[in-house]
Amino acid sequence: MCGRARCTLRPEDVPRACHRHGFPAHFLHLQCYRPSYNVAPGSYMPVLRRDNNGVAVHCMKWGLVPGFTKKTDKPDFFKMFNARSESIGEKASFRRLLPKNRCLVAVDGFYEWKKEGSKKQPYYIHFKDERPLVFAALFDSWQNSGGETLYTFTIVTAASSPALDWLHDRMPVILADKDSVDTWLDDPSTSKLQPLLAPYEKSDLVWYPVTSAVGKLSFDGPECIQQIPLKASQNSLISKFFSAEHPKTEEKDKETRSTDATIPAGPKEEPILEGYEGVVVSDSNDETKELDKDKEKDKSNEAKNLCFQKIVKAEPFIGDSSAVASHPESLKNEVKEGTCGEGEFKETGGLEFTPKSSGKSGTKRDYELFSAQEKQWKQSVRLQDLDKSSVKHGRKQGKGKSNIKKSKDTQSTLHFFFDGK
Repeated sequence: MCGRARCTLRPEDVPRACHRHGFPAHFLHLQCYRPSYNVAPGSYMPVLRRDNNGVAVHCMKWGLVPGFTKKTDKPDFFKMFNARSESIGEKASFRRLLPKNRCLVAVDGFYEWKKEGSKKQPYYIHFKDERPLVFAALFDSWQNSGGETLYTFTIVTAASSPALDWLHDRMPVILADKDSVDTWLDDPSTSKLQPLLAPYEKSDLVWYPVTSAVGKLSFDGPECIQQIPLKASQNSLISKFFSAEHPKTEEKDKETRSTDATIPAGPKEEPILEGYEGVVVSDSNDETKELDKDKEKDKSNEAKNLCFQKIVKAEPFIGDSSAVASHPESLKNEVKEGTCGEGEFKETGGLEFTPKSSGKSGTKRDYELFSAQEKQWKQSVRLQDLDKSSVKHGRKQGKGKSNIKKSKDTQSTLHFFFDGK
């Protein structure tokens, strides 16, 4: 089928394109014609037909509306914009037009779409020497309810040529020489028309891909016929990215085998554990397990030493050593030995225990006992300091308030524990 065309010819060029330049011609309804690179059914195009005084270049609408259509019906120009050559002698819409309503349509070229999966790629088809193509056509007139007469036409199509069969199974009937044009336009006998309704098979008909924007009726201009490169799917970067790896060839397999055969087999390498580079580890599982246990013990000892270092760094030894004697011996021994259980220490100014340490050792209970005893000791020391300061500064009797502000009791830390050191 032929549903899009390029028609940029001037009306006066149509008789020459149809080999009728030596005959008188008159022009009808030229004001309706607008040259376009993207002509679709429903548009006006110049059509050459027979007239009493010769030929006429008559601007008609593409898309046949039969004359017997009801006057109140809305014309549908896409219903019969093509007529199959195999059935024009049978269908009533076309059969009655063959004797006297044959005409010619001259265009620069036409478009056809190739289905490629879910998409369609348009191609522009034209003569290699850029001469106009002349199509066999039929025309009719129809009068609407307003009394206006509308002239419409349809393009006759045939089976596609072997050269274009890959693109589409139909193509317009092309009348390439003067004899075929004269027979279609002037011969009163319809029996001589059948040889003309054959596909055009000469090699001067060429084509190339164009932009898919041609499918839009509003898209017009020289860009419609601009050739575009087609991207092969195998050159696509996405297809290369997702393509499967090619299997090795037999030659590469042979080379690999020969190379492996020439290289002598060396001694078996033994696995080396991190931190034991100088130790040869055997394949037995027992020796490997013993090494793993030793390694875990070393790591635990390192963690304990690091924990003790954090305690010393966070709680410096200041003050006199007499304060240490008043603290529980169990806690002093624990700190001297450097044990911190399995809890974690956070450097926030004091000692904090995680839930892990609360249930696994008596450190928390010792610390609570220490906090209670230390609180009483602090209160007694604070009272002694207040008495000394009142005597030193000559505080008057009768004034029970002190200038020293008492700080709120907070949870005791290990600062006082280490004050004596």
